[in-house]
Parts: sequence; structure tokens; C-alpha cells
Amino acid sequence: MFSGIVEEAATVTALEKEQENLHITVACSFAKALRIDQSIAHNGVCLTVVDLKEGEYTVTAIKETLLKSNLGLLKPGDKINLERSMRPDALLDGHIVQGHVDQTAVCTAIEEVDGSWYFTFEYDNTGENITVEKGSIAVNGVSLTVVNSRPSSFQVAIIPYTFEHTNFSTLRVGSIVNLEFDIIGKYITRLMAQYKK
Repeated sequence: MFSGIVEEAATVTALEKEQENLHITVACSFAKALRIDQSIAHNGVCLTVVDLKEGEYTVTAIKETLLKSNLGLLKPGDKINLERSMRPDALLDGHIVQGHVDQTAVCTAIEEVDGSWYFTFEYDNTGENITVEKGSIAVNGVSLTVVNSRPSSFQVAIIPYTFEHTNFSTLRVGSIVNLEFDIIGKYITRLMAQYKK
């Protein structure tokens, strides 16, 4: 379980394909504090630490993860948003994020407005995943508030701190991001669909 409060935009140092799996090695400031089998969100995707080295660790993404996320697009040197799992005694500063990415979206516009930024994202709307005005969404693992909710697009407003401490500063028009829709909204949508049957 995560909160969507990114700890660090760390650097991907190596990628290794093994059959349909992708081993991702990351250098980060808290690598020494990690242990094998620990869960960490990578651009919002919960992955397990499988190897530790000096200042680096490795996780493995399987085919299903690569199909539903942007992790297969990573290159060495890319910045990736990291968050360690929540402690039971921690404050929930963001919102409930499971680390289970629902789908990807494309950044279609970036607008700077008086020191902040509006990012617009479009996604393939199958009807199961929706946003609501002022609702929560995780974009590349960052807990954000939806503005300008549309049937297959939405915007988020990014403050300077978030821009500087996540990989939002590296996004461009055309960038692919991971989306995890609000879990409460997903349950309500599923229940409503079953009720209509």
C-alpha cells in the first residue's frame, strides 16, 4: 500500500531482458536501507527488490506489468518516481494507492501558469476507469487532484515542489505515463455496472 507521495526521482542505471521479464536497476539515496523482498512503487508500479548492490537495487517487471505500464519504455539514465510502502503508523498524506497500474495515458499538453504547470493527459476510456472533478488519481505514482475531468482526458495542476522532486520535470507532450485510478471509484463503477444488468 502506498500514498502517492514520491520519495525520490531516482535514476535507472541498467536494464536487462530475460525472456519476457525486464530487470530494472535503480540508483537511489535510500538503497542502503532496503532489503530483499521489499516492495517499492516505480512510477506507481509495485515491484519487489530482488538484488542489492552498493547504492543500487534491482527489481523485475513481468510481461503483464510491461504491457500495462510505461516501464518497458525506460532507458538507462531515465528518472523514475520511487515510493517505499506505507508504514501502518504513517499519516496518509496523499490517497490510497495500491501500486497496481490500470493503464497508460499520453501527455497531450503542458501549460505553465504563474509558476505552476497544468498537464493534460488522454487515455483509452473503456468505461471502467473514470476520473471525477477534484477526485484523486495517481500519475506515475504521484497522488494528484483531477481538474477538467472529461470522458477520456483530465488535467492535473503541478506545484513547483512536485515538478522539481518527481519526473514530471522530464515529461513532454507525447510522454507516456502510468495511471492508477482511485480504488473507491473503481469499486463504485463496478458495482453500478453490475446493478444495471
